Amino acid sequence: MGHQWMSRFLANDLVPCDAVARPFACEVLARLAETDDPVPLILDQSKVSDRHQVLVPSARWGGRALPVAWRVAETDGAIGIAVRQDLLDAVRGWLPAEMAVALRGDRFYGAPDLIRRCQEHEWDHRLRLKGNLLAWPGAGRPSGAGSRKATTGDLALSGVRCVQDVALAGRRIGTNIGTIHDAGHAEPWIVAMSAEPSRLGTLDCSRRWGIEPIFSDFKSRGFGVQETHIQHPDRLGRLILVMSPALYWAVSTGTWDAAENPAPSEKKIGGSTQEARQKQALLVHPRTAQSCQAYAPSPAAAQSSGSAC
Repeated sequence: MGHQWMSRFLANDLVPCDAVARPFACEVLARLAETDDPVPLILDQSKVSDRHQVLVPSARWGGRALPVAWRVAETDGAIGIAVRQDLLDAVRGWLPAEMAVALRGDRFYGAPDLIRRCQEHEWDHRLRLKGNLLAWPGAGRPSGAGSRKATTGDLALSGVRCVQDVALAGRRIGTNIGTIHDAGHAEPWIVAMSAEPSRLGTLDCSRRWGIEPIFSDFKSRGFGVQETHIQHPDRLGRLILVMSPALYWAVSTGTWDAAENPAPSEKKIGGSTQEARQKQALLVHPRTAQSCQAYAPSPAAAQSSGSAC
């Protein structure tokens, strides 16, 4: 596509990023739901220019993740809680009411509020915490009213690896906490989780690293978004809208190739395993008329998309 066309597209305020991205995201989320496991969502933030940060909820697919939606903001630090909650609410609106979700995320400012939002949505969560949050262990137990105030860092240093019924911050938001501090690492992992805390549950938070290939693809190892020097957050958002379907196609092609042209050692796998491998190729299945109708954009969105072209 020409540079002039791209410039007009990025400057077009009528291009609705969420409406265009939604059919891609809904198809992946629906296919992930077929596994009967909670849909693995990852929330993280990355710097895309000297002035801008992007917040991306993504769906884990194999060893990496695919962007579901995003928000770009002009800030040097964490994107605000209100933007984060609005983004998650938008994604939740794309999910069937009965779909189970497991959200994983790194250390965010306002993590207790993010935990509360997960509880309101009835989502499982594995969220890494900072070590300076106030905590009241045993706040949910009848025998302890949570009067023994500490910090999450204190809990990690105490040697107790699994703490249940912890109230966090001044709002006393309840959760469970698992900690791990391996030798040679400067900081411990402090992970809030909705399930009963365990070492495996704490390590499960590492699945959030699946989002890192997205940021690498956007930046130095892929599309080079930092080299564009775009100054407007909305235009950066629309540029990500162009890049995201390219990632979907790339992952789809790789998934298809792995299923159709397995390595010699993989050709010897059993029939049930082969069937499972083919089912994993969720992005390369033929779309039916019913699925297209289910994700059809609204007339307003369709009109906006038409004017953008």
